Amino acid sequence: MADLTPTPDRPGIHVSKPSPNAPATGSAVCHCGATATATGDNQVRALVEGYTANHGAAHDRTGR
Repeated sequence: MADLTPTPDRPGIHVSKPSPNAPATGSAVCHCGATATATGDNQVRALVEGYTANHGAAHDRTGR
């Protein structure tokens, strides 16, 4: 399987939860340079919500 971890060259968000009993982990990299990581279901949920609201498709490639 390919490495799905986002990088500055391949921005995005990646979430993993290997089993129902394991905590979720997440990482995000935006084309504007912002990065974030989270561990735990609630923290990963907040990471996804924040990335969706403020990064990625929420602003154009110039970082505005």
